Amino acid sequence: MAGDPGLFTPRSVTWQMHGDPMMWVAGIRALHLQALHPRAVRGVLQNSDFRRDAWGRLMRTANFVGTTTYGTTEAAERAGARVRKIHSMLRATDPDTGEQYRIDDPDLLLWVHCAEIDSYLHVLRRSGYPLSDAQADRYIREQRAGARLVGLDPDAVPADRSELAAYFDRVRPELAAGAGAREVDAFLRRPPVPRVLVPLRGLLWRRVAGLAYASLPPYAHELYGRPAPAPDVVTRRLRRTGALLRAVPARVRWQLPPKHILRAMARLGPAARPAPFKLERQVAILDGPGEGDEHSDGGDGTRWGRRD
Repeated sequence: MAGDPGLFTPRSVTWQMHGDPMMWVAGIRALHLQALHPRAVRGVLQNSDFRRDAWGRLMRTANFVGTTTYGTTEAAERAGARVRKIHSMLRATDPDTGEQYRIDDPDLLLWVHCAEIDSYLHVLRRSGYPLSDAQADRYIREQRAGARLVGLDPDAVPADRSELAAYFDRVRPELAAGAGAREVDAFLRRPPVPRVLVPLRGLLWRRVAGLAYASLPPYAHELYGRPAPAPDVVTRRLRRTGALLRAVPARVRWQLPPKHILRAMARLGPAARPAPFKLERQVAILDGPGEGDEHSDGGDGTRWGRRD
């Protein structure tokens, strides 16, 4: 394999997982979850063009994930440095106290990171992606490298599912569905689109965004005040959606911009192709006794069946 394999390398769980189409559903779930931290969502709304250029912001986030996963080490480090520089210059103001605080506060960065990683892991596993418990833990450990890129101390970031669950238990009392969260929720339910795309929004986006919301942990539904279907119904819908999206040939999906995976394969050769079966081969090596059974849980502790 020629060329720089990048920050994670084609042998990582991250490399395989991030090529799955359900990452888009997981990304929307992450936005819903992140918005429940009042200081974090206030920082976004006060310092970004989210309202005017929400699609651009979503694509820039996807580009960052793609660059840091599949780009060269140099490209990943540059992307991280750019994010750190931007965050270091931004401040937000608490409207109740007038207090100003930094956007790159480690507590806020950690919340954003954990909400993302939990969402990626939760949605992919629950939708049928073949990931054992040991591989899930390995993915969380790998993502400490991504946390470093945005300015976090890797040693202060959860390293496995139990630590991630403990983190959510600690931070949960701070969460609330305030004005900022409801603004993000309203946008995700009905994002502004050109008039010609309004029917498509109602047909496709509403279902995808609704599924992402439904996959949130129960406490998030309670905070938002919007109910969700029963967990087993949500799991079936996630599995159907995952099966449908994964039926689209990967080479077709990867043609969509910015084509990070195709560029990585051109740089490293066809052996670098992300594929779930590569993880299935690793199960015997990674899993210890009692791991990788047919039931597993995500970072929020929700349990679901992995096989029908």
